[in-house]
Amino acid sequence: MTISQQSRRQFLQGMAAAGAAGIVLPNTNRAMGYESPNERPVFATIGLRNQGWGITNKSFKFADFAALADVDENVLGENIEKADKAQKKRPDAYSDYRKVLDRKDIDAVMIATPDHWHTKISVEAMYAGKDVYCEKPLTLTIDEGKLIEKVVKETGRVFQVGTMQRSESGQRFLQAVALVKNGRIGTVKKVTCGIGGMSGSPVIPAVAVPKELDYDFWLGPAAEVPYRALPEMRKGYGGGVPLYSNCHYSFRNWHEYSGGKLTDWGAHHVDIACWALGATETGPSRIAPLEYTLPVEYKDGYPVVHDQYNTATKFKIQVDMPNDVEMIITSEGDNGILFEGTEGRFFVNRGKITGTPVEDLKENPLPEGAIEEVYGGPVSENHTANFIEAMHSRKQPISDVWSHNRMLEICHLSNIAMRLGRELKWDPAKREVVGDEQANSFLARENRKGFEINM
Repeated sequence: MTISQQSRRQFLQGMAAAGAAGIVLPNTNRAMGYESPNERPVFATIGLRNQGWGITNKSFKFADFAALADVDENVLGENIEKADKAQKKRPDAYSDYRKVLDRKDIDAVMIATPDHWHTKISVEAMYAGKDVYCEKPLTLTIDEGKLIEKVVKETGRVFQVGTMQRSESGQRFLQAVALVKNGRIGTVKKVTCGIGGMSGSPVIPAVAVPKELDYDFWLGPAAEVPYRALPEMRKGYGGGVPLYSNCHYSFRNWHEYSGGKLTDWGAHHVDIACWALGATETGPSRIAPLEYTLPVEYKDGYPVVHDQYNTATKFKIQVDMPNDVEMIITSEGDNGILFEGTEGRFFVNRGKITGTPVEDLKENPLPEGAIEEVYGGPVSENHTANFIEAMHSRKQPISDVWSHNRMLEICHLSNIAMRLGRELKWDPAKREVVGDEQANSFLARENRKGFEINM
């Protein structure tokens, strides 16, 4: 059963009454689908490996999953069994996501495919009348972000980007944003985003495609290339797939499908930095690659070697942000964000928040409601709960496409600057590189024939 208009009105009336009384509603009461079995939204997940199952598993508490889709029949089958066990109801299985979008009973889709598929599925889902939760990084190019913004506005769909640091991680990041916004380090002068580096790869040979994988459909909008893999298997997170390949898990290390560490961890930490700086509606003026290592040779911004990983392994990038703030994005040092201002500094990551301004909170706490003010209301139980609350209110959630795309532009531009080997000047109003036609040619990418976006 889909969410009824009556329930939506009741939910909004309840929220309005609570706000008028100054009451913070318990987090567990605000995701309506979790409270009322007959009004639980109906979801489907497209792309199920690793993070796809992770966001699905977190969402059983709030929604019913009617369908799952994946191009790998082994991954699809395993997750159908897990979902059946978790929700005591077996979802339908699809190898083609378009069959999910055709279903009128599905309210929303969760998308956790490789990055190069995000925009096509997201746009088509919105035109099919679905609200969308899509994993980060949202796009492969800057122009894809503009297209998604246009379609969100045109269709009125609710769209949550999966940058979970805005809702989870023990509220450390919300506290960090509140510290900056409440002047606890004075005027911000510098912010350093440590996002870690990566290793290159050995030569990865072309081999036979695993029989369970529809590799052509996995490639989708990307160019047709041979399937590559070495026999050694990956352990731990991302296990069950080759350690080196141009497909499952390792797609992040290829510009054809993703953007390396810049769009993987950068999409998390640069996001929090921009949020704290109040730069979610604007962008940088200059992006300069101070130091960087590309694992293969490039010519005119494109790799000339096609059998090895090609995203940057090490880097130090300087970004000129509004109000004379210097942002450094680096592969060195501790993973996390260091904020430095005229009156102090502190560091935050998923495990800790440290520094004198944090210690001073014992004697001088943040004003009451400071965290809620950052979040825009009572903090949701998790990212899915916030998404469902937004589905009821028909307002955009905590991680909206506009703020996400603005910060992701920094990550995309950093990659372009390294690929071309020069600094870029950026016009945040026109959203284009100033005086550099070649660099601007990297803001978009044409989909492979047969995989154009259906609009």
